[in-house]
Amino acid sequence: MTRARRWISRLSWLALALSQPALAAALETLNGRVVLQERGKASAEVAAAIVYFVPDQRPASPAPVRSEITTRNRRFSPRTLAVPVGSSVSFPNEDAIQHNVFSLSPGNRFDLGRYGKGESRAQKLTSPGVVRIFCNVHREMAATVLVLDTPHVARPGSRGEFRVEDVPAGSGTLHVWHPRAEPWQRALTLPFGDSLEVRLSATLPAVPAHLDKTGRPYRDDADDTYR
Repeated sequence: MTRARRWISRLSWLALALSQPALAAALETLNGRVVLQERGKASAEVAAAIVYFVPDQRPASPAPVRSEITTRNRRFSPRTLAVPVGSSVSFPNEDAIQHNVFSLSPGNRFDLGRYGKGESRAQKLTSPGVVRIFCNVHREMAATVLVLDTPHVARPGSRGEFRVEDVPAGSGTLHVWHPRAEPWQRALTLPFGDSLEVRLSATLPAVPAHLDKTGRPYRDDADDTYR
């Protein structure tokens, strides 16, 4: 066989290999239950937890989305949210008073300024991590956004049950985050035949200690200046 023919033969094999569909990785489901305990009793706040799995072989980052946290009755709703990196979160105000949504979290620091009922402002979150969100008018308001670079995310139901679907087989780390508990994580290899039970203790305050948007303590008369 001449050199030219040998090269043609090699290129033909290469073209054939490239034309074959890639073998699809086996996809698994991870089931479990989160138990949040406070003073020895199961807490109904368990549904605020966020469960996510990070494979050791990192998947492609999920596409950004548009999401929403409403201010209503001087509360953020939902209280916790998980979004992909680069997503935008809007904060519509349904209260008859003004709010000033802000965060001092590194990498996602923002200040949306004051705005009233029927108005909304949005913020793009570009760095992965935990984003603590507060209102500069009402210090008792708090929410948290987890900015994640994995698509394998689930929210527990009212009884704590969760189901993470379409997870590629292999090793990785399961994380469970709740605003009132210390972060939990465990290395796992999928498929994982058993149902997991994750037990958390609600030892942290519902609203963490924080400063105002300028990095200083809140003024005692702050509410009066925004009505």
